[in-house]
Amino acid sequence: MDNELLIGLVSISDRASSGVYEDKGIPALKEWFAAALASPWRMECRLIPDEQLVIEQTLIELADTVGCHLVLTTGGTGPAPRDVTPEATLAVAHKVMPGFGEQMRAVSLKYVPTAILSRQVGVIRGKTLILNLPGQPKAIKETLDGIFAAVPYCIDLIGGPYIETNEAVVKAFRPKSAAKPAPN
Repeated sequence: MDNELLIGLVSISDRASSGVYEDKGIPALKEWFAAALASPWRMECRLIPDEQLVIEQTLIELADTVGCHLVLTTGGTGPAPRDVTPEATLAVAHKVMPGFGEQMRAVSLKYVPTAILSRQVGVIRGKTLILNLPGQPKAIKETLDGIFAAVPYCIDLIGGPYIETNEAVVKAFRPKSAAKPAPN
């Protein structure tokens, strides 16, 4: 469907991808989107290790081959040696969207002082918006609650479908000139 939002969800974790423990990132993202989106959507999910080349290949596949409009990663954004999600994301970017990283950290700093250690980034690759989210379900929800209002208009601007949200969860913001007229 032309008006269906295709979301790529990528959980990046050595231990979860090898079966040491259950991934909690993708279930948290599915739950948030099920509550937040009012327009049609579907998802493509990937669970991969903290390997820069694997992350890059996965992001390229989801953007260029699968055709996702939005790709969200969870995990791998801290200062630890194995945390390479931002490097992989920047390596495949056509445009960097620094406001997303700034806002994600600002949101998280309301909850934990260690948010300053996060290196999350937002980028555009072709017609795909890619955002690095934290790995913990509570932090994923807090971050999406704090940034998603700007995502639908960004998707509009890069040629994606018109996204409508459940305003009880998050109200999409668009300039008046970009909003669809309300049905009569």
